[in-house]
Amino acid sequence: MNAHLIPHPEAAGSAALSERAARVIPGGVNSPVRAYGSVGGTPRFLVSGSGPYVTDVDGNEYVDLVASWGPALLGHAHPAVVDAVQQAAARGLGFGASVPQEAELAEEIISRMPVIERVRLVSTGTEATMTAIRIARGATRRPLIIKFAGHYHGHSDGLLAEAGSGLATLAMPGSAGVTAETAGQTLVLPYNDLTALEAAFTEHGDRIAAIIAESAAANMGVLPPLPGFTEAMIRLAHAHGALVILDEVLTGFRAGPSGFWGIEQDRVAAGVAPDLLTFGKVVGGGLPLAALGGRADLMDLLAPLGPVYQAGTLSGNPLAVAAGLTTLQHADNAAYLRLSHAADVLTGAATAALDDAGVPHRVQRAGTLFSVLFGDFPSAPRGYAEVQRQDVAAHRAFFHAMLERGVNLPPSAFEAWFVTAAHDDVALARIIEALPDAARAAAAGGAPGEGE
Repeated sequence: MNAHLIPHPEAAGSAALSERAARVIPGGVNSPVRAYGSVGGTPRFLVSGSGPYVTDVDGNEYVDLVASWGPALLGHAHPAVVDAVQQAAARGLGFGASVPQEAELAEEIISRMPVIERVRLVSTGTEATMTAIRIARGATRRPLIIKFAGHYHGHSDGLLAEAGSGLATLAMPGSAGVTAETAGQTLVLPYNDLTALEAAFTEHGDRIAAIIAESAAANMGVLPPLPGFTEAMIRLAHAHGALVILDEVLTGFRAGPSGFWGIEQDRVAAGVAPDLLTFGKVVGGGLPLAALGGRADLMDLLAPLGPVYQAGTLSGNPLAVAAGLTTLQHADNAAYLRLSHAADVLTGAATAALDDAGVPHRVQRAGTLFSVLFGDFPSAPRGYAEVQRQDVAAHRAFFHAMLERGVNLPPSAFEAWFVTAAHDDVALARIIEALPDAARAAAAGGAPGEGE
């Protein structure tokens, strides 16, 4: 048995499955952050979920704060979502043709975000952002894209430079297999730095097709834009004939009913808006589905109407559409109030426990998304370089202490925490009860000097 897979007694089944998977799957996982690479220990193999809880192969139940990395907005196995998927499955798993609910889901997205006039359904967030960039280049006939360090937009070749998410967890600056020519078409700038953005447009303005940015960064921990930054970014791009793509794959319909743009748009002048937006996670209700949307003139550049090609056999799959549509239909005001309440309770409780244990930290939040930065951060960090100074040893100790007490946190210091509308007072109390011991573990396990 590999040393890093030596289990606690209650994780023997997960350890055996980890070893089995490692023999046939690279790293034993099909997405890197699942490998527990930054926290160590035995990755848990989950077999079921219900409401705010998940259960592993060894029969251990955890209060879940991963929520399938966001899609389980209503909680795991929500009865209405499960019923909709079962009914869709009974009619057929896919037809290679359009189904009626595709337009209904597009209408639901547009009703929540009126800045969008057309929607194209795809299968993954990576596909959504890749397609949005293709539209931007097709519309402007320009080659360059601006992204921000620490923002993650999927694993397409041109967007992996200084990305967050798993790349931050694994401390990787980019990816092998991406050519220098491809990487050279992406300008990576520090987030929340308007001076750097202005300089990039001064030097390359007539070659920049678009800026792509997470609506609120949530792949290096949660880091919202500074007040005024989003509006200034949009105005600057438009002044130079470039487009703005807001990535709401994580924040869309989770940060709030209209994503983080729904929060942000109240702070910007009338008429200032992104050109394209991308969605994933919640929009598929837990099944593989994503979307992009925007102005009609841009979206109509897509085939079959226009010259920008995109296609997918599974795009608009009836099971995924049923799951996404039902999730959004049940994500009403009451659900968002429960989400906000759960986020309020847990951010307050985490702060109190860490303060009591003397653990330097900062809680970051964007709508109902939040994360905890371990380390000394007297003021809110502005970008990726500051976030990378956090005390990952303290997070590691905190993570395992919470896991041992029945709370499933994201296994990375660079990921958001996700509550669900099913996190009731009982579930919240279990989390709160675990926090003091975990905070003391973080105080003992933190690395001196990190985060300073």
